[in-house]
Amino acid sequence: MKPTGVKLTWDDYVLFPEDGMRHELIDGEHYVTPAPFLRHQEIVGRLHLAIGNYLAAHPIGRVFLAPLDVIISKFDVVEPDLLYVSNERAPELLKDWVRGAPDLVIEVGSESTRKRDETIKRALYERARVVEYWIVDPEIDVVRIYRRADDRFSRPTELSRRAGDVLATELLPGFEIGLDAVFREG
Repeated sequence: MKPTGVKLTWDDYVLFPEDGMRHELIDGEHYVTPAPFLRHQEIVGRLHLAIGNYLAAHPIGRVFLAPLDVIISKFDVVEPDLLYVSNERAPELLKDWVRGAPDLVIEVGSESTRKRDETIKRALYERARVVEYWIVDPEIDVVRIYRRADDRFSRPTELSRRAGDVLATELLPGFEIGLDAVFREG
């Protein structure tokens, strides 16, 4: 962890060990997350496959999954579980890593990341002007969607598996996936 009053930067970040942990900087503070659980990875995989299949039929952008550095500023380097960059924004953002705010960021929560995803990361993505931010909660089979309205995220839309909700976004016109398919066991 960082000493009080010292903000770490990208230059410090590249010196972190390659130890199988997820290292991130948010406002210069170092966060380390262990490898995710199996259910987390199944959900990430299903969403990546669904969005990837959509983009294969509608080539309007690109989807990426962790580990991939998203360099928002010299003090902010994160590794979202999934992210989408539109073709319009790709030339400015896709340079070795993602340099700037993706159009869509998806974080699948876990016990060790849930609070950070809902607070610190949400504030970072809002400040960085991410267009849409999904927080997927496998504990209660819910997806919270934050959409940009002017300079802020609007109040989240909450979708649940129990209600039979379907996940969709204007960023991917015509894309839909039922939450039952996202959260199914096995």
